[in-house]
Amino acid sequence: MKAFNTCLLTLFIVCNCSAQYYIRGVVKDEQNQPLQNVNLILLSDKMLYHSGVSGEFGINATTVTDSLSVDLDGYQPQIIPLKTADYQTITLKVIPSKADKKQTLISVTTDPAQISKHTPHIDDDSYFSIIENTTANTVKFPNTGFALNVNKESYSSIHHYINTQSNVPPDAVRIEELLNYFNLNYQAPENGDVFKVTSQLSDCPWDPTHQLLYLNVNAKIINLDQAPPANLVFLIDASASMDLPNRLSLVKAAFLSLVKNVRPVDMISIVTYGGTVKEWLKPTSGSEKQKLIQSIEQITPDGETPGADAIKLGYQVAIKSLIKNGNNRIILATDGDFNVGITSEKALEELITQQSQTGIILSCLDVGSGSFKDSTLRLLAKKGNGNYAYVDNIAAAEKVLMNEMATTNYTVAKDVLLNVHFNGDVVKEYRLIGFDNKKTDIKDSTATLQSEEIGSGNSVMAIFEITPASGRRSLSDSLHNMPAKVSLTYTLADNKHQLLEYNCPGNYVSFNAMNKDLQFATAVVLFGMKLRGSQFVANTDWKTIESVTKFSYEPTNYLQNDFMKLVSDAKKVYSKK
Repeated sequence: MKAFNTCLLTLFIVCNCSAQYYIRGVVKDEQNQPLQNVNLILLSDKMLYHSGVSGEFGINATTVTDSLSVDLDGYQPQIIPLKTADYQTITLKVIPSKADKKQTLISVTTDPAQISKHTPHIDDDSYFSIIENTTANTVKFPNTGFALNVNKESYSSIHHYINTQSNVPPDAVRIEELLNYFNLNYQAPENGDVFKVTSQLSDCPWDPTHQLLYLNVNAKIINLDQAPPANLVFLIDASASMDLPNRLSLVKAAFLSLVKNVRPVDMISIVTYGGTVKEWLKPTSGSEKQKLIQSIEQITPDGETPGADAIKLGYQVAIKSLIKNGNNRIILATDGDFNVGITSEKALEELITQQSQTGIILSCLDVGSGSFKDSTLRLLAKKGNGNYAYVDNIAAAEKVLMNEMATTNYTVAKDVLLNVHFNGDVVKEYRLIGFDNKKTDIKDSTATLQSEEIGSGNSVMAIFEITPASGRRSLSDSLHNMPAKVSLTYTLADNKHQLLEYNCPGNYVSFNAMNKDLQFATAVVLFGMKLRGSQFVANTDWKTIESVTKFSYEPTNYLQNDFMKLVSDAKKVYSKK
């Protein structure tokens, strides 16, 4: 009998340990309409799921209680604590800044008279909300215009999905943002110019009958000569709550952008906290950019949030490398979720008030999503004599961080638009890779081309896949064989409108002989198209993408080396499925 009871107890324990639960629910908007393709991340296993056409979802779970991250472009993200026994009815609210906003296009192709948009037929049943640009006939549609931007979020989101062994939602892939992440082929403008435009023609690795036209728009680096040397401490929240898209990944991307503008006289230190508080990087000169980049990229989220202890260490590190009459500043980047140690606003206020006597400024960058502690971080920044900013995209984060570096305006130009007029005698057809529009924007007849700001030291790249005109195997270096003319319009800080014109030469070189940065850019767009399920690379396998990346990447460049690993990991994820 005793043995029988023991067996029963063992069986009960085994069954209990392997218990499976099922989370069911529906996601709707405020008009009670179902929302499909909503990103759902179960925080216990970090796996990505999606709501179906009717907004409903069903997820296997191993615990009775859990938390669910709910996110959809244009809506306020939420983190929902839940019990598996309850049916979840989740209502997403439209982000106020995006409600009632006029629809804008990222790119548009026009006819010779430039009076109508070239709008492809869009199937209403299409799963994708972002529609890939199609091939345009040069004779009918010689002009294409698009807005340059410096957004980089897409790369960080893809990184997150692949690291969690998940397929990447196609709409999360913005190819122009992948290119922006690497700031490739930067060439500084000369003679005080605001921008420099360059171009290159080469082979198309996925279609030997086509060629690629690379356009680079390079923005000047702002003059920081008058700014005092900086002693900056990046105080980065690397706790488990930051392990969501557009939290730690956004913070890392923003600090990487700041790093490219620091000078040799500037000193950077990094303190991280997630479970433990540590001096991640000792004071390092701004001249050691690769070391700084590698240190930022290697930060991974884990553990709880001992924010108060981290602030104390941040001040200690800043004091050690204090620069007299310099810009001594701690930049705290967090979702504001202090859950270990000192957590009350009053106690935190006393801590900051005491530490601010050192003359070191504390600024706060809030990347919270749905549960951020806005009042706490505002208070910390106020008592630390610094600035507070809530950011949910890389452009906003970059602007805030650059203002921490200098009093000069970070923005080089605003309302930046690029128009490309193709030569029908040289180019039969063309297709802009990336800069894709949302389906709803394309179908809106009142939608207009949006304009963007470009910041200091950015290299924005656009790549066209083109078909040479009949009888032309390549485009030789000749003014008469000029494939396209480029017009760049922008507005300066004094609201003066400017125009820069550039003629693309027929400077064809073979892919193997081309600039390494441009080769690497090709690998990046090929990777992006594959993740999006592009019809234009339907016959390209992961082995080919890995091969192009291996040929083009620079092993000593940390970001490119990391991309090489990302491609290999993606190959494994997609091969399993």
